[in-house]
Amino acid sequence: MLTTPSRIALHPLTFSDQDEFCSLVRASAELHGPWMQLPRTAEEFRTWMRRFEDGTNLGLLIRVKETGAAAGMVNINSIIRGRYQGASLGYAAFAPSAGRGYMTEGLTAVLEYAFAELRLHRLEANIQPGNKASLAVVRRLGFRHEGLSPAYLYIDGDWRDHERWALTAPAPWSPDPSLPEV
Repeated sequence: MLTTPSRIALHPLTFSDQDEFCSLVRASAELHGPWMQLPRTAEEFRTWMRRFEDGTNLGLLIRVKETGAAAGMVNINSIIRGRYQGASLGYAAFAPSAGRGYMTEGLTAVLEYAFAELRLHRLEANIQPGNKASLAVVRRLGFRHEGLSPAYLYIDGDWRDHERWALTAPAPWSPDPSLPEV
C-alpha cells in the first residue's frame, strides 16, 4: 500500500488472515494483558470483522517486508467526516515481533495514509495510563497529550481510564470533499 518506511508494508485485514491473526493474538496474550482484547478464535474473528463492513472502521496489518510476517495490527476507528474529519486509532504489536520498531514504522505509515489518502485532519489514540509501551509510541510519533477520559472503554471486565492523545494533519493539508466550505 505504502512504500515508506522500508521495513514494513501495510495490508488491509481480510478474512483470509483469520488463522494467522488469531494465532498471533493467542501468542501475544501476555503482551496485550489488560490493555486490549482481540479475537482469539475463528468465531470471534468473524464477529470482529463485521466492524469493517460499512467503511467507518478500517483494519490493517503491519507486515515485515523481509519475511511477510504480521508484526502488528492497526484499526482506524469511527471515521467521522463533515466538520470533524477525524478518527481514533487502535493498535497492537504481536509478541514475536515486538520491540523491534515495527509498530513505530507501521504507525508512521498509517499516519501518512490517514492524512494523505483518507484526508483525515485529526487522529486520536486513547491509551490506559499503565500501558507504557503504547504511550512511548505515541510520544515518539509526536502525538500531544490532551487529558484523561475516566471509565472510557470496557476492557477485561471493567471500565478503564484512558489518556487521550491526538495528532493533526501536517500542513499543507488537502481536505476531504465532505468538509463544508463555510
